[in-house]
Amino acid sequence: MPLLDVPAVTAFVADAAAAPSLHNAQPWKFRFVRDTGILRLYADPERTLPRTDPDDRELHLGCGAALFNLRVAATAAGREPVTRLLPDPADPELLAEVDLTGTAHPDEALAELHPALRRRRTSRNPFREDEIPQPLRERLCEAARLEGAGLVFPGPWHVGSVLELVRDAEGAEAADPSVREETARWARTGPAAPDGIPVEAFGPARHGAATPVRDFAADRPVPGRSWAHFEQRPQIALLGTAHDRPADWLTAGQALERVLLRATADGLVASVTSQPLEWPELRWAIRDPASAMGYVQMVIRLGYGPEGHSTPRRPVTDLLDIV
Repeated sequence: MPLLDVPAVTAFVADAAAAPSLHNAQPWKFRFVRDTGILRLYADPERTLPRTDPDDRELHLGCGAALFNLRVAATAAGREPVTRLLPDPADPELLAEVDLTGTAHPDEALAELHPALRRRRTSRNPFREDEIPQPLRERLCEAARLEGAGLVFPGPWHVGSVLELVRDAEGAEAADPSVREETARWARTGPAAPDGIPVEAFGPARHGAATPVRDFAADRPVPGRSWAHFEQRPQIALLGTAHDRPADWLTAGQALERVLLRATADGLVASVTSQPLEWPELRWAIRDPASAMGYVQMVIRLGYGPEGHSTPRRPVTDLLDIV
């Protein structure tokens, strides 16, 4: 197979950029080195959320999700991407290098996720109460394991504890003007933008029981927004890693996206929340003490229901540098 041309690289980056990220900030940049066939993934320091994500943990998760999408896209095109995480300790913004020259053993399990890549959306709508079958849960857990992370479905008592922690995080956010202002900058109630959360994707305001869905309205008036009762027993999974370093965050981001694409391919809808993980005094309490999971990296709500509204994406010309 010949070296990659510009249209192929552009298509790979467009697929990578369909990944989820905190507040849809899309905190990634790419550089393709023609002579070597290596595509580099960088963090974009201009797209950090210093109050919500002071350690850039969620930035790494978002970039890890983009890296996984890149691997899926390249594999579906017959490539065998070889990835190195954090290849240069002297350049912390360089998060990964992907060698796209190999074609020997493309991973069919990765390639089959490609159709789900553009269908995956965050759904902030109410889900039905239908139980997710155990075989499907096991497939999602296996998806996380394949990426070096863990996924657990906590029992009813622990789910209740997670929901209480979500409520505590919401209260902490409401009491912190700097967090509210940062969220409002990315939650768009005005003209369309190529990033952030458009008002159409906020979902309805909720009645009744707590559910792990961040309310991007943050008490701002949203004309015409509806109200809805959300599910009484949300089905929650916790994604985590053994350690809590930048490489682990990138691993967790790839595992998160593999789980979300697997869920999409299997007919599920999902939303994610990191609210209780953004407050150190709450994060330690969210893990299951009976689990071997060291650090929870994301709370995932899964189920059956309407798909979420699409969110905008920046043009590839703003993301990709070719040298």
